[in-house]
Amino acid sequence: MGNNSTQMVNGKAFEYSILKEFREKLGKVTNVEVIENNALVTAKNCFDEFTQQEQGRYLLTASFAVNFLMDIEPRLANDIDKNDILQLEILTDFQGQLGDVRDIVAIRLLQKWEIGVSAKNNHKAVKHSRLSNDIDFGEKWLGVKCSKKYFDEVGAVFIPLKEIKVKSNSTQKWNTLEHKEDDIYVPILNAFKKELNRIYATSPNKVAGSLIEYLVGNKDFYKVIKGDNSVEIQAYNLHGTLNLPFQNIAPKFKTPQMSLPDKIINIDFKENSKTTLIVEFNNEWKLSFRIHNASSRIEPSLKFDINLLSAPTCLFTNTLSVPQGV
Repeated sequence: MGNNSTQMVNGKAFEYSILKEFREKLGKVTNVEVIENNALVTAKNCFDEFTQQEQGRYLLTASFAVNFLMDIEPRLANDIDKNDILQLEILTDFQGQLGDVRDIVAIRLLQKWEIGVSAKNNHKAVKHSRLSNDIDFGEKWLGVKCSKKYFDEVGAVFIPLKEIKVKSNSTQKWNTLEHKEDDIYVPILNAFKKELNRIYATSPNKVAGSLIEYLVGNKDFYKVIKGDNSVEIQAYNLHGTLNLPFQNIAPKFKTPQMSLPDKIINIDFKENSKTTLIVEFNNEWKLSFRIHNASSRIEPSLKFDINLLSAPTCLFTNTLSVPQGV
């Protein structure tokens, strides 16, 4: 298995573990319904690839996370009456393309309430997005079309790459290119930087916040990050929908609402790097955009590995130690 596919299997297995723990713990105290869909089947198949001991490790980590989430989300375990069913669902990857980064959602239709969990196995990246000659990142991410000038600039790089791919019958590899960073990465990042600045200038207040929402998540969620002997829980309470009380039952911990940015302060290359842009916002938000070739073979597209470098200091974060023995 390649790294990407290994990471995918690990991540899906962890999603299934969290869903399973939610169902088992909450099924004892309220009516629970698991939505059957292809995403659930995929996640279970990934979970089933592991040994019984490895599965136990996933479930133990998920159990710690779910117990904590039940403490800070009283609506998970508390219903109005027997008709107030808690629905659990693993979302499709398509939702992520629309800016909803949640992997698992818990929904109470009767209470008009839901929370979501983004499950991560040993990594904290926020988004993987592509750039190419025909991907309009402005429209896709922010609802503002990229300019002809942008497409002309990236086309000058991507069109020759497409010709190489065709001529070599998709066999030529990136490592055959001598000056890949200077000839490909730098001009693409410069074009992206200029276009992002142009789009930002069209509506500064809206664009800064929308960029964070698209890349970090446009719906409030908990990020649950599985480590080797720990699990970290972060509350991205951007719109104030997390951590709500149920009637007179209050959450055991408070997760403050975070402020979205309304300004981009700076977009520039990371120091001594030809592959990474740093985008700084107000309200303590900062993102890194590292560009790379996703495949070993030359193709007319590149991939961003986008990481959250800093968030508002009020971001609720709690790390739980998970015992080594199962």
